[in-house]
Amino acid sequence: MSKTATLSVRRQCELLGISRTLIYSVPKGASEENIQIMKGIDQLHLKDALAGSRRMCSYLQRKGWTTISRGRVKRLLRVMGVEAVYPRKRTTIPGGSSKVYPYQLKDLEINRPNQVWCADITYIPMAKGFMYLFAIMDWYSRRIIAWELSNTLDTRFCLQALNKAVEITGKVPDIFNTDQGCLFTSEEWTRRLKELGIIISMDGKRRWIDNVMIERFWRNIKYENIYLNCYENGRELEQGIKTYIIHYNFERPHQSLKEATPDEIYTGAIKLVA
Repeated sequence: MSKTATLSVRRQCELLGISRTLIYSVPKGASEENIQIMKGIDQLHLKDALAGSRRMCSYLQRKGWTTISRGRVKRLLRVMGVEAVYPRKRTTIPGGSSKVYPYQLKDLEINRPNQVWCADITYIPMAKGFMYLFAIMDWYSRRIIAWELSNTLDTRFCLQALNKAVEITGKVPDIFNTDQGCLFTSEEWTRRLKELGIIISMDGKRRWIDNVMIERFWRNIKYENIYLNCYENGRELEQGIKTYIIHYNFERPHQSLKEATPDEIYTGAIKLVA
């Protein structure tokens, strides 16, 4: 038996310098039909974020999945981590044992880099499978600070990106904003933010507008890169996302930034004048 054959998958990935999750492109139990349906759901959700399982089911039936049930749509939405959004009825968010924290950005003037970072997770379709992308953005400059891919929804890859962001920048934000997803209300995530001395902020329930900057980035990367390329596997996807984010951060001018790039604003090379 060769020496390589005795190495675990984890150790082989460490030696090759790649993420172990990139080896496994298709989560267990994901049929080809379900993968195609989830691709459709992903595109429909970007067009109509208010669509719940009932409306989404109708959309899919109109697109040719005539026998799909609402129950199946609900299950696939859970797999994808997708929820319909709607205006919240309350202006406060309960804390306590639920580990949900108040939204801290209302009426806040965000006027400098590293004042607020925001983050989110999105479903990424591939030719044969899907993965999840987690990204951290500086709210003021729109710069993507760090990102990670995973084939499972767990806190580990979110923490990897957070630690990478701190290491890359040598900074921590005053405030970190996310939604109320279970990964961000978890003890592991909130404990790490507190260790770094960061104020925790969370959107209102299903209020995408509260984290609008990262939501706009998801639309950009999907329509400008993911849907156009239909990556075959995790390695191709990782390289494609890396190339896109480099372009987004360092080369692409943003109208909202007075035609500067996110990196120019983040580093102070160009100042935004009100």
